[in-house]
Amino acid sequence: MTTAAAPDTATNTATTANAAPATAPAAPTAPTAVNGRVIALAHYAARAPLEGVLDRHGATFHQSVTLRVVAVAGGSIARDALVRDVTGSLKAEESVVHGVIGELTSAGLLSQDPAEASRLHLTAAGRELYERTTAEAAGITARLYAGIPAEDLAVAGRVLALVTERANAEQARP
Repeated sequence: MTTAAAPDTATNTATTANAAPATAPAAPTAPTAVNGRVIALAHYAARAPLEGVLDRHGATFHQSVTLRVVAVAGGSIARDALVRDVTGSLKAEESVVHGVIGELTSAGLLSQDPAEASRLHLTAAGRELYERTTAEAAGITARLYAGIPAEDLAVAGRVLALVTERANAEQARP
């Protein structure tokens, strides 16, 4: 028996009395087309366990992303390059990123190069936090991706890279 339909904001389809309650966790389903909602759901589902790791260590997602940029740059980076990279990655305002850099500096996780004020360095505490949270997140990531064929991961990677490229181009349009 079908009840009055309620619009589904994501797909503009109707729900029925046979549908799972809105609060029930999504059950695994047959393959679906990739769209913004599917990508967002995967992002937030995967990010939630990472946030748990970061919370246990007193760090935020924005701080984690910022520390990663410095670590990947070899432990030292020009402040402008750091702001540009993190702003581009998070789609955050520069003022937000400057605030995160301030938090990390105040916490002793980043330091300004005394010889070159425009450069920031990962401190020993910053490197330790980055390495610890990265190792914990790697275990979660391994479990999330376990059993997915390498070919499927490669296709998903290419598709998501293309979507990212197009979204960045769209954002850059006047």
